[in-house]
Amino acid sequence: MMDLYSFQRSMRRMRQQALQRGVVAILDVGSSKIACLVLRFDNAARMEDTPEMGALAGQAGFRVIGAATTRSRGVTFGEISAMGETERAIRTALQAAQKMAGIRVDHVIACFSGAEPRSYGLDHKLEVESQVVTEEHVARVLAGCDVPDYGPGREVLHAQPVNFALDHRSGLIDPRGQIGNQLSVDMHMLTVEASAVQHLAHCIKRCDLELAGIASSAYASGIAALVEDEQELGAACIDLGGGATGVSIFIKKHMIFADSVRMGGDHVTADISMGLQVPMQQAERIKTFYGGVHATGMDDREMIEIGGDTGDFEHDRRTASRAEIIGIMRPRVEEILEEVRARLDAAGFDHLPSQQIVLTGGGSQIPGLDGLASRILGQNVRLGRPLRVHGLPQAATGPGFASAVGLSLFAAHPQDEWWDFDIPADRYPARSFRRAVKWFRDNW
Repeated sequence: MMDLYSFQRSMRRMRQQALQRGVVAILDVGSSKIACLVLRFDNAARMEDTPEMGALAGQAGFRVIGAATTRSRGVTFGEISAMGETERAIRTALQAAQKMAGIRVDHVIACFSGAEPRSYGLDHKLEVESQVVTEEHVARVLAGCDVPDYGPGREVLHAQPVNFALDHRSGLIDPRGQIGNQLSVDMHMLTVEASAVQHLAHCIKRCDLELAGIASSAYASGIAALVEDEQELGAACIDLGGGATGVSIFIKKHMIFADSVRMGGDHVTADISMGLQVPMQQAERIKTFYGGVHATGMDDREMIEIGGDTGDFEHDRRTASRAEIIGIMRPRVEEILEEVRARLDAAGFDHLPSQQIVLTGGGSQIPGLDGLASRILGQNVRLGRPLRVHGLPQAATGPGFASAVGLSLFAAHPQDEWWDFDIPADRYPARSFRRAVKWFRDNW
């Protein structure tokens, strides 16, 4: 079993090397498509010595110099199910992006959906002996958080301090250098199935690439699709992908909850395929051109040629009304939204000061989805497109590229994580120490 804590620390160092070189690739491994962006960083040299918290916190200006997508193969429910096919798809997307950029890329930052993410809220308090908070105090208070027993076969993917408090003052972003007696922290921890991370890391290694970072697609989509005020006041991002639907909640510019629903746009396509008895490619075309979730009187009279190439003349000349197609799609879309509603209720979303909900991802382009979502999820629903970044081709500005764009922002503006801080050896959590001993025994 891979120790993801040590793995994350090594990836952070790898990312720093990549940013200093000035070029890194972004890889969104989804169930329906694999997207690759090549980024060039302008002021990467200034990333080394930064007054911000954490080893890598800071900002780097970047520009997209290469972009490519390919149909995903070997990925089911956002997780790799056929290693060889996924490897070929990643190589195809990466080579096309490198050709457009005119440069070779060695380091890649990847994101994935699925893997059954689970969120935990942790906290800890610490007495400040010197009354002046140092980076060591921040490391100690993070290390002192009581990590729950999240079960075998799972690993921590994100562990971010959401809020610092010093004595009676809460909401501190960077407590270092401030004077007080008691430092406390609230931390959000996201765990995923370790096998999904291992498979992705192994697949990228087989492509002769160095993995310089890994993130949840739900987190990356939220960074891209939510505007600054929504991230500050509280909002949920619903990323409707092909094989899975990601759910993430942000407040005070930090993610405080993430989850995933193992249904997406591909399931809607499969319903059309079974309902109309047509191949999946044809069902996808029908969904894209004629799909929707609200039927009107006109839709009964709008007849669509289903077509086909079976050789049976009568079978290939069939038609269906648009109302029939909507009747097939709507129940599955409602089911996905009801599952999302259950996840938001479990997270206590109703207690946030703002209940804004943003729909993004390729599946959010179904006509009328925002109206249906407002009835099931709440009134404040809007469709979100990813933020514009320099050099992004027009073809990559749609909702389906929210994860890839968000991962670019994640690479350029990394948030502090638990493993960014050098924890004193005498205060390492027992779990980490046991893992280190086990690793040493297994490998030496």
